[in-house]
Parts: sequence; C-alpha cells; structure tokens
Amino acid sequence: MAEELKKEQDTSAHLERMKKNLETTVKDLQHRLDEAESLAMKGGKKQLQKLEARVRELEAEVEAEQRRSVEAIKGVRKYERRVKELTFQTEEDKKNVTRLQDLVNKLQLKVKSYKRQAEEAEEQANTHLSRYRRVQHDMEEAQERADIAESQVNKLRAKSREIRVRDSSS
Repeated sequence: MAEELKKEQDTSAHLERMKKNLETTVKDLQHRLDEAESLAMKGGKKQLQKLEARVRELEAEVEAEQRRSVEAIKGVRKYERRVKELTFQTEEDKKNVTRLQDLVNKLQLKVKSYKRQAEEAEEQANTHLSRYRRVQHDMEEAQERADIAESQVNKLRAKSREIRVRDSSS
C-alpha cells in the first residue's frame, strides 16, 4: 500500500510539473499568438489560424492533464485513507494478540497450578494407600497371632480336660 501511495504521489508531482510546463508553453504560445496577430494585421492571417489551432490543442492538453492530476490526487487520498484504516486495524489486531497472550499466560498458570494440585493429591493418595496397606498387613499379622493364640488356648483346654478326666477317673 505504501508503494502504491508513493507511486501516486510521484505521478501527482509529475503531473504538476507537466502542468507547469504546459502553462509555460501556453504563455509562450500566447506571446507568439500576439506576435502573429500583429503579423496578421500585415497579412499573415493563415499563420494566425495555425497558431490559434495550436493554442486550442495545447489548452485541451492542459485541461486533460488537469483532469488527470485531479484524479491522481483523488487516488492518493483514497490510498491514504486505506493506509490509515489498515494501520488502525493493525493496532487493533496487536491489542487483541496482547490480550490473547495474557489470557494464554493466565491459563498456563492455572494449568500449572492444577497439575501441582493433582500431583499433591496423588502423593497424598499414595501415602494413604501405603498406610492402608501397612495397617492391613499389621491387621492380618494380628489376626494370624490371634488365630495361633486361639488354637493354643483350645489345645490347652483340651489338655486341661484330659487331665481333669484322668484325675477324676483315678
């Protein structure tokens, strides 16, 4: 867009120079026309008509150049407006990118926090599971000892009965 704007500005400057050159030429021709008119008074009517025709041609060229210059200036202004619009849009896009980056950063911090919490919860779960297994193991050992003790008590009762039965039979 900047290149097109520069191109239109160069074209406009070129057209302005051409306009000035043509105006100089018109003045020169007007001067010649004035001289020709004085010659025509002396009999150079045909030369005068040629010069008048040339003046009309040059005036038409000047008008055409002026129209092109006006159009070129309109084009330059149009591109300037477009550049302003695009600049504004670019600034808005930058602001949006910044806002989105901030949001991404905040979300990443939340994700890290959640991961840390999940790791801590997993550690606690592992600790509780380890305690549970240890307590369960201790309970199974206690149950085994209780079973052994009960078995021994039953054996001792049986022996005690045998001894009482023997003592009572004797």
